[in-house]
Amino acid sequence: MAPAQPLSPAAADIQSLFDRIAPVYDSLNERLSFGLHRVWKRMAVRWSEASPGHTALDVCCGSGDLALMLAQAVGAAGTVYGLDFSAELLAVAETRTRRTHAPATLHWVQGDALALPFEANTFDAATMGYGLRNLTDIPQGLAELQRVLKPGARAAILDFHRPQGALAQQFQRWYLDTLVVPAAEQMGLTEEYAYIGPSVDRFPTGPEQVVLARQAGFDQAVHYPIAGGLMGVLVVGRHGRL
Repeated sequence: MAPAQPLSPAAADIQSLFDRIAPVYDSLNERLSFGLHRVWKRMAVRWSEASPGHTALDVCCGSGDLALMLAQAVGAAGTVYGLDFSAELLAVAETRTRRTHAPATLHWVQGDALALPFEANTFDAATMGYGLRNLTDIPQGLAELQRVLKPGARAAILDFHRPQGALAQQFQRWYLDTLVVPAAEQMGLTEEYAYIGPSVDRFPTGPEQVVLARQAGFDQAVHYPIAGGLMGVLVVGRHGRL
């Protein structure tokens, strides 16, 4: 696992939070999404168009779900880099790699999504799952992702979405307050998971994400609401149709 560069104080606080939740991160995600997070992640991998032989990147890779799915997509001739700033989550990802057959070459890198440690025009495809919302500078994160993608490459960014309908908004608030926070409380992580609601409230809407992506240099950007509008996938690309 490659070493990390120093983070800003705000980013270091978020890094510390994810280090603390690393031991239960996978089990809590499975429980709170009723297993559907894997379906949504597979959708993101398909939208990234990762293909056999590609070099792919998963930013904010966490415990490695998307990176391992990318490894299946790029196959034995491909290479996947999973980057995260949480050493504890990367340790979980490395352990999973030893237990799971991953046909592609996998590299786990501790680093900052706002200053990706890769040369420009490196990757054929990229994903990010539940990471964009936690960046301290979303435009910078998108600009960095655009920088490291090759011309013609795509990235698919999965995250919570602020639904526009009143009923969907009420359901999302009920879900966060009634399911997410109490489940975290049972695991002694009330403070750590209490941040989710406020982070969703201040997260740019799908149309706002499209504007930010274009400002970051992407030629193409489309946001797809999924899961009844509770989640969304921002698909971005350079010099190509989406």
